[in-house]
Amino acid sequence: MATTLFDNNRIKSTNVCIIVPTYNNQKTLQRVLDSLLPFTSNIIIVNDGSTDATSEILKNYPQLTQIHHPKNAGKGVALRNGFKKALEQKHRYAITIDSDGQHFASDIPTFIEAIENEPNTLLIGSRNMTHDDVPKKSSFGNKFSNFWFWFETGKKLQDTQSGYRLYPIQIIPKRYCTTKFEFEIEVIVRSAWKGIPVKNIPVQVLYDPAERVSHFRPFKDFTRISILNTVLVLITLLYIKPRDFFFSFKRKGIKKFLSENILHSQDSNFKKAASIALGVFVGISPFWGFQTVLVLALAVLLRLNKVIAFAFSNVSFPPFIPFIIYGSLQLGSYFVTSDATISFDRSLTFSDVKANLLQYVIGSFTLATFSAIIFGSIAYFVLVFFTTFKNKK
Repeated sequence: MATTLFDNNRIKSTNVCIIVPTYNNQKTLQRVLDSLLPFTSNIIIVNDGSTDATSEILKNYPQLTQIHHPKNAGKGVALRNGFKKALEQKHRYAITIDSDGQHFASDIPTFIEAIENEPNTLLIGSRNMTHDDVPKKSSFGNKFSNFWFWFETGKKLQDTQSGYRLYPIQIIPKRYCTTKFEFEIEVIVRSAWKGIPVKNIPVQVLYDPAERVSHFRPFKDFTRISILNTVLVLITLLYIKPRDFFFSFKRKGIKKFLSENILHSQDSNFKKAASIALGVFVGISPFWGFQTVLVLALAVLLRLNKVIAFAFSNVSFPPFIPFIIYGSLQLGSYFVTSDATISFDRSLTFSDVKANLLQYVIGSFTLATFSAIIFGSIAYFVLVFFTTFKNKK
């Protein structure tokens, strides 16, 4: 009892509430709520249009905040409405727990201790997905989700699908485009993009097929999640990665950037040089408008340094464009017969490219290949020299 009192005081001082979204979980709902009450009465229940005995069960808990949806709107809407109510009640954090009985209220102190040590962190309960009771489709879905979260944010987590979480509701993003299960992916990705730390903490889990009711629709929901990840990947490649790079470069300056990301990177000299070569190749190649997407995708596929590759893909920034166009057209003239006379005496524009497209494309790939080899080779020997000099010290 003393432990419960101690935890109660810590919950109050941390200003945490608990949000329980529920939909047709009459078998487990009462047990879940009763297990939470010893810890706190700051509980928000969101009845998402249940058609079973949920409403009758909730009549036994008039002291708890309740939100009733007239029709089922989806877990994402239930959570968002729960967050809205929690903010109205001036809470700083919200712990979300599923009503299907798979989570243990006894893990609440673990969340409280973690958030006390690392305030304003989004915490996700990490389940033991190798346990025999865990459905294989859940294990596969979790691995699938973990991979895309890493691709979209650069952060690795062991469990991105657990509904047992602690949200810093006052600082997480306020606008979302999803309403169903995929909301739980969108919210952690957008929070990570905002700079909010997202971390796992270990929790217990129980999968009881006799009681647990899953509302996850494998085909429909997996399709929605796949569409969401496609959109998030495009945003990552077209906006988030370039934004983060420019902010990092601006904050560090060129000297510090080169020192931290190239000279003192933990990657091998060959890998760093190959990343530079890849960036230069893509930057010069005729992939205007798609260079960022392409260089990051290739860097991931080839397991190269994404930051270095992206940095050197910007070799085609505006002051260098006339030189690249001129060099490409000149090299292309050796392979394509053309009556056009290309001179650097005038400003070269994309109209010159359009008028001599085949010549430019062939020349561009040729220039990109030679430049990548030259830059990569020079970078490799410089890095080897730097490593040797550093080891002799």
